Formats: sequence, C-alpha cells, structure tokens
Amino acid sequence: MANHAERRKGGGAVPTKAVLGVLAQVIRWAGTLIAALLVVHVILTVGGANPDNGITRFVRAWADPLALAFRDLFPAERPETAVLVNYGAAAIFWLVATALVVKLLRRVTA
Repeated sequence: MANHAERRKGGGAVPTKAVLGVLAQVIRWAGTLIAALLVVHVILTVGGANPDNGITRFVRAWADPLALAFRDLFPAERPETAVLVNYGAAAIFWLVATALVVKLLRRVTA
C-alpha cells in the first residue's frame, strides 16, 4: 500500500512519462494503420478490384482524405500508376511523420 501511495504523490496525477509513452504508442499505431489502409487502396486499385464493391468503396472513402495533398501530386497517364505513386508517397509520409513525432515524444520522456 505504501508503494501505491508513493507513486500517486502530487494529488493523484498520472505521471507525465506514462501518459506520453502511451500517447507515443497510440500515434505509432495510428500512423501504421493509416499507411496500411493506403497500401490496401493501392493494392486494390493496381490489382483491378471491382470499384463498385463495398470493400473497395470503403477503403477508397477512407484513403482519399488520408492521402492529403499527395492524392494528385504526380500525374500519370494510367490511373493505376497515379494511385501507386501518390498513395504510396502518402503512406511513406505517414510512417515518417509519425515516427518523427514518436521519437520527439520519447526524447521528452527520457
């Protein structure tokens, strides 16, 4: 019981390190999930999935806003190539951006 009381000094506030550690994990998972969704969109498009299928529409509906400004960054003659390059770049962006934020949060907690 004494250990519990010692850990909760300061009015019962949750330690900042723990909160930032959890936040870093949440951000890492969010970035990974966003990148995975973008990659699934690329696979469905390049693979020739039926655009009227519910899964394809669902993935496209989520991937479009998450691609940010990358959606039409590189024009291409074939739509599949444009999706591959642009959404692929967006996936890489999300992985790098979230990795940088996580690294910053981990430095703050160190």
